[in-house]
Amino acid sequence: MLETSARLLKLLSLLQSPRDWSGTALAEELGVGVRTVRRDVDKLRNLGYPVDAVPGVAGYRLGAGASLPPLLLDDEEAVAVAIGLRAAATGSVAGIEESSVRALTKLEQVLPSRLRHRVRLLQSVAVTPTVGASVSPEVVMAVATASRDHQRLRFDYRSHDGTSTIRTTEPHRLVHTGRRWYLVAWDLDRDDWRTFRLDRLEPRIPTGPRFTPREAPDLADTARGVASGGYRYQARFILQAPAAQVTDRIANTVGTVESLDDSTCTLSTGANSLDELALYIGMLGIDFQVESPPELIDHVRDLTTRLAASTTRQA
Repeated sequence: MLETSARLLKLLSLLQSPRDWSGTALAEELGVGVRTVRRDVDKLRNLGYPVDAVPGVAGYRLGAGASLPPLLLDDEEAVAVAIGLRAAATGSVAGIEESSVRALTKLEQVLPSRLRHRVRLLQSVAVTPTVGASVSPEVVMAVATASRDHQRLRFDYRSHDGTSTIRTTEPHRLVHTGRRWYLVAWDLDRDDWRTFRLDRLEPRIPTGPRFTPREAPDLADTARGVASGGYRYQARFILQAPAAQVTDRIANTVGTVESLDDSTCTLSTGANSLDELALYIGMLGIDFQVESPPELIDHVRDLTTRLAASTTRQA
């Protein structure tokens, strides 16, 4: 006969299968009497598991409760869930990337080594289409764990021009824009909040000592860092349109819009190419003025001259 705690776990595992169990069938599976099954069911209910009585067959099924109780997964189920969470963390389903990473962090923390090996093996041979820069799941997991546990994180960081530096940070949170993963963290060397692209980041393990979290940065500052901080050029434009009209067309992870008055606003954004900035702002179909950077002003002048010359030659 199984010990009480082991018997309860096996009973819970049986009830989590999608079927109704009679008291007799459960007693046979557990090697106990029907009265013991009834007592064990009461113990599960006291622990918060909603075990419903099935009328007509003197049986039981696991119902839905007000809160989610712990689940028991066998090896195959655990691997399947881990693979599914890794796929969701890539942004294939909008809005669940960060929660998928948190759930995956919890699951991989308790996975036996043999199952972690299987998950990584399956991941290594699977091809996941991405719309942005590719980030290793191990990097996302390492950064998410350090953020959750409030542990300092040191990493090698490659800037837009390929220069590599070592950064020491207090990680705050991960941000996913649908194209890229970003880390919002307090940079200890620069004594300020910074935004880092995860595809340019290589964590140094082990992590550092625990820290007391600082007051989180303003959401507008975070959006500004994501929109322009990780690029070679940071640009600012004055647009001849109300801020509400521009905001409807530009996500806050692409650019930061600030109102100047009822008919004008500013747009702060970034890119690794001056051509990309000029093309992006030109296609908005809104009159604009370039405030910065100076090289973009010169680039737009040259581009305007070349475009005008092309139409003159055609005429």
